[in-house]
Amino acid sequence: MFLHEIIIAGFGGQGILSAGRLLAYAGMVENREVSFLPSYGPEMRGGTANCMVVISEEPIASPVLNSCNALIVMNNPSLAKFESWLKPGGILIADSSLVHKQPERKDIKVFGIPATELASEFGNKTYSNIYLLGKLIKETGCVLAESFEKALYGILSKSKHHMIPEEMAVLRAGMDY
Repeated sequence: MFLHEIIIAGFGGQGILSAGRLLAYAGMVENREVSFLPSYGPEMRGGTANCMVVISEEPIASPVLNSCNALIVMNNPSLAKFESWLKPGGILIADSSLVHKQPERKDIKVFGIPATELASEFGNKTYSNIYLLGKLIKETGCVLAESFEKALYGILSKSKHHMIPEEMAVLRAGMDY
């Protein structure tokens, strides 16, 4: 059965909600059932932010998750909060530039990518979430890279379409990391 229950979590301003929205849109491009549930603190930038994304072949009963099979974390508090939500055998992808704690669980697959560092070296810190999404797409097959590219064209304003080739290069680098 094709079912991906994904949580993306970090601080406001890291592109957490944008990442979830892009993933959900890419699922729609593939004619999947999708849900996207954003959550953020009143502080916005610097506050907590997370989102729940479900991509499925079957109708989705609820957008609210109590567990997930894939988790992206971009800070230590998110790892502490959501690690226990991962199902056994689930995939944890952490921005190792900012997440310095190691997960306590041994029944999950863990991938650390220094996404913030890589994005800074690339010249655009806002791409850190795209590196992590690349790894997620590679490890789970939740969407195709081509669908993600269509999502970028669908969501980004036309004035930002010139950035899409760079973002796709970053996505592929994340997939290959």
